[in-house]
Amino acid sequence: MHFDAVFTSILVALVPISAFGDGRLDPVRTTFQTPKTLNATFKQVSSKANQRSLGSECPQEVVALTDSDFGNGTYILQAGFAEGESFGATFSVPASNFPIKVDVMEALFGTSNAVISTTTHWSVTIWDGTPTNGIQVASFSSDDLIIPHLTMPPGTNGIIVSVSVDPNDPDQIYIYNDSGLNSYTVAFRIDQHNTPGSPCLSAPDQNRNAFPCTDIGGLHFPNENWIDAIDGPWCICGAGWMTFQQFPSICTPSGDWVIRSAYTPVNCSVAPAACCFSDTTCQDLSPGDCDVFGGISQNPGTTCATFVCGSGIGACCLESTGNCVNFDLNNCTVVGGIHMGEGTSCASTTCFPVGACCLADGACIGPIAIADCQIVAGTFQGDGTSCATASCPQPVGACCGADWCLDLTQADCSAVAGSWQGNSSICSATSCDVACPADIDSNGVVDVNDLLSIVGAWGSNDPALDLDGNGVVDTPDLLTIIAAWGNCG
Repeated sequence: MHFDAVFTSILVALVPISAFGDGRLDPVRTTFQTPKTLNATFKQVSSKANQRSLGSECPQEVVALTDSDFGNGTYILQAGFAEGESFGATFSVPASNFPIKVDVMEALFGTSNAVISTTTHWSVTIWDGTPTNGIQVASFSSDDLIIPHLTMPPGTNGIIVSVSVDPNDPDQIYIYNDSGLNSYTVAFRIDQHNTPGSPCLSAPDQNRNAFPCTDIGGLHFPNENWIDAIDGPWCICGAGWMTFQQFPSICTPSGDWVIRSAYTPVNCSVAPAACCFSDTTCQDLSPGDCDVFGGISQNPGTTCATFVCGSGIGACCLESTGNCVNFDLNNCTVVGGIHMGEGTSCASTTCFPVGACCLADGACIGPIAIADCQIVAGTFQGDGTSCATASCPQPVGACCGADWCLDLTQADCSAVAGSWQGNSSICSATSCDVACPADIDSNGVVDVNDLLSIVGAWGSNDPALDLDGNGVVDTPDLLTIIAAWGNCG
């Protein structure tokens, strides 16, 4: 089995250390910037035998406990983390998704003002369930031959260790939920520090080692974050696998581990389609099952009742004439057509659908082709639809009232006598200031300056000073100033 180990390097700028509670871990607040990447390929230590690489019919699921996006930002470097200790995260998986294939495992490591280049030996382990109640599925360690050690330059740096399975490898990491816990755990271990220190007596040198990181968003999953603590006569925090909930509070990190993973369910509910074999026989199978038995799955909606394997015949759409003919791929290409796939037919194919197209501002145009609707960033409503019957969603914007703001359509805003602030505006970013037209100089107060502005423009048609809109600056405008005298609002 081949794996890809990706080290994403992040240059960092150290910010001042905040005041943290005393504990065996020694947190350092650090900001990471500017990602870089290093790739490596290696083999897995243990796996289930005779597995195959499944197709991509099931969508991949990304799981994490941390609120970090693994990009530029501030993290907590857990600088007291000892050699031989592991940190891990348990990810919940819906029971209906099992079995799953684990695709990637990632964790963030960092250094703080390192005075030398640091080298860290590491391992990663995967459990079906949890470390204490689950079943170990796979484990492998760096050796700097096939699996690279984690090497970081002097200074303050961050590296994302990203471990993934080569998607073309026939052997994959599968989890079957044999533990019955509807979850799996990924844990990374520091097998060897650059300079280890003495367990629980003197912490590893902050300036000569790399350490794992937690986020700054707070601890949200105390029962899913794990630490495998080392034992020793001065280790007051306990030893062995513990969740953060079980770990003594004086020793517990303030955030979630910056670990994430991605998995793909194996069995998705995919409708069967015609599956063709090398002897031209046909069976109706899901794409995944078709791949298992060595067949080639045809387009969705095809069936062996009408599909002839090996013929290549299908609907061929001709833009030049607007017509459809049943051709094989070669003939369709020769005449400049668009082949819709072996097994399709003109009788059940709409080559050039036209219909209503809803625009972002709520308007409707059409009937037009799908491509034309996409050009104007519209949403195609389906072949044969029309604007007379299409219900295009109306845009929502901030609606300002006397002392309130609601996100409403323009029609609803008018119905409640509000002032609509435009398409895509939102109340959280809108200031619904009270209108005060008499405050000519916009200083928040209707006063003598505003009155003198009216007098100075007397008899003109200045629209900014013609407050009643009668076309001339005159007595009604002066009375408006007097009536609004004082603070606006």
